[in-house]
Amino acid sequence: MQNIESSKKVFEFDVEKIRNDFPILEREVNNKKLVYLDNAATVQKPQAVIDAISNYYKLYNSNVHRGVHTLSQEASHHYEQARIKAAAFIGAKSAQEIIFTKGTTDGINLVAQSFVKPRLQKGNEIVLTMMEHHSNIIPWQMIAQEKDAVLKIAPISESGELVMDEFEKLISKQTKIIAVTHVSNTMGTINNVSKIIEIAKQNSIPVLIDGAQSAPHMQVDVASMDCDFYVFSGHKVYGPTGIGVLYAKEEHINSMQPYQGGGGIISTVTFNKTTYVQGPLKFEAGTPNIEGAIGLAAAFDYCNSVGMETIFEHETMLLKYANSQFKNFPQVKIIGTTEHKAGVISFALENIHPFDIGTLLDKFGIAVRTGHHCTQPLMNFFNVPGTTRMSFGIYNTTQEIDYFFGALEKVLRMLS
Repeated sequence: MQNIESSKKVFEFDVEKIRNDFPILEREVNNKKLVYLDNAATVQKPQAVIDAISNYYKLYNSNVHRGVHTLSQEASHHYEQARIKAAAFIGAKSAQEIIFTKGTTDGINLVAQSFVKPRLQKGNEIVLTMMEHHSNIIPWQMIAQEKDAVLKIAPISESGELVMDEFEKLISKQTKIIAVTHVSNTMGTINNVSKIIEIAKQNSIPVLIDGAQSAPHMQVDVASMDCDFYVFSGHKVYGPTGIGVLYAKEEHINSMQPYQGGGGIISTVTFNKTTYVQGPLKFEAGTPNIEGAIGLAAAFDYCNSVGMETIFEHETMLLKYANSQFKNFPQVKIIGTTEHKAGVISFALENIHPFDIGTLLDKFGIAVRTGHHCTQPLMNFFNVPGTTRMSFGIYNTTQEIDYFFGALEKVLRMLS
């Protein structure tokens, strides 16, 4: 506990001041103060994000890019400023490498359909890992089945780490893309993506990084990372739902064709032929999620005001504190025990279903996630039907963790 307390003092993080920025934390659930520990699913929104969305509708609601009137010009400016801020947030070289999507899933599907599928032939291979979210499995599975290609799955250890030697053995001349999560949404494992990309580059293989669980919790620099694609969702980084970011190297954006058609992506249209604009707008057919992009820009500003390193240190402190408390529950099995983790803990108990634990914890005002977390292959690997997952955000406290464990003790007595 002394180490944890001292680490709290190092970066002088005022969590109570942060909590005041999140209106929802004032509400009660089942007559108890809300304790929100489901941040890996979605995080709560600061007032600054709520205000940015509200101001768009109150002050300059209009469609973007095609209007000459003042409201359209203002909306277009804020929308494109969001693209610039997205590029800066993840260290992209240019806003021209940023495509707005519906979220991580949409971004992966875009890469699968527009970049990989046209290059995929019978017998080609796509390399994934055992810890992938369904969103980073199913899009590849779909095009592999269509093209008679092969999915290769890199194994993990019992502690939840990628077995790098085995991963490297999967790479061959037939490998057309490697798609891997940066941080496991179930275990919190932080993968060594730099090493993965290094191996890929030695074999001239493009790499997609699923950053849904890394962008909200740590400093990301895609240019230094040298990945080809990086995807994440706005709602996990304190922004709105329905908006996400796909980073793609500019050379890839220029070489790819859109797999969705509509207004806003064209240069010329005839009934015989359509030509497309250059750059990211080529992949943003139709009216975009304007308020989502504006809210996301506010979320980037908010995270930057706190500091991504500070956020990571705070959540790491919470992770260590919670892990120390779990030692008082020997009947609990932690899924994913590597030391190199983000702020996620999934646990299982023999003969107790996670749904029962989650339902009863809700009676204490505690929100956790239960089930397979869209990682059924991983659940099968650990031979569990699902887990209870607690995951931390910028506003969580050690007091909330203490309250969680007090409630968990009561819940386990009820269920025993």
